[in-house]
Amino acid sequence: MAKKNSQQDAEVIIDVEQSISKVEAYFNENQKSITAIIIGLFVIVGGYFAYAKFYQEPRENEALVEIFPAQRYFESDSLRLAVNGDGLNLGFVDVADQYSGTKTGNLASYYAGICYLNMGDYQNAIQYLDDFNSSDPILSVIAKGSIGDAFMEIDQPKEALDYYKAAVSGKENSLVVPFYLKKAAVLAENQGEWKDALNYFGRLKSDFSESQYAIEVDKYIARIETKSGK
Repeated sequence: MAKKNSQQDAEVIIDVEQSISKVEAYFNENQKSITAIIIGLFVIVGGYFAYAKFYQEPRENEALVEIFPAQRYFESDSLRLAVNGDGLNLGFVDVADQYSGTKTGNLASYYAGICYLNMGDYQNAIQYLDDFNSSDPILSVIAKGSIGDAFMEIDQPKEALDYYKAAVSGKENSLVVPFYLKKAAVLAENQGEWKDALNYFGRLKSDFSESQYAIEVDKYIARIETKSGK
């Protein structure tokens, strides 16, 4: 039995040695290609870090400085100056354009969209708010909901409802979700989408019962049930 085990061990050693030899032979035959691949990977990784450190990071810092005057105009309700600049300082539109790809440039798109919405320029509001991307639980909801508001202003209720739905989808914060949840519910009711309207009002009642937007929610639910024949 011991002799058999010794023979098996010897065979395993031989197989391993043969595998190692094959690997060594492959490496020797393809050494130049493998080295080129490794160098290429180092170049790509090094290039990425160099880009982030020496290009993107300075642009982020510049953008933060450039957007500050526009934010001050926004806070004082000087919306046209906030959007277009004052001749000396950039407005949100220019910051969004010149610093595209930065976090601040992205935020400038949000600001520009909100400004345009309040200025009554609904197409530009839709464009800039749609360019804004964020996982922030408040800003992301407001951006989608505001696009819905802009579509309502240009009499496109179907598109408005789509964005109200997007605004409240999967979001649980109680600060802004109830506001757009009620808008979605009322618009769905007006569009005759009874099931969706009941779902939105039901969620408003179950998840945000303390919100001011949940006041008389039972009345709305009863009204829709009567309309839909339930």
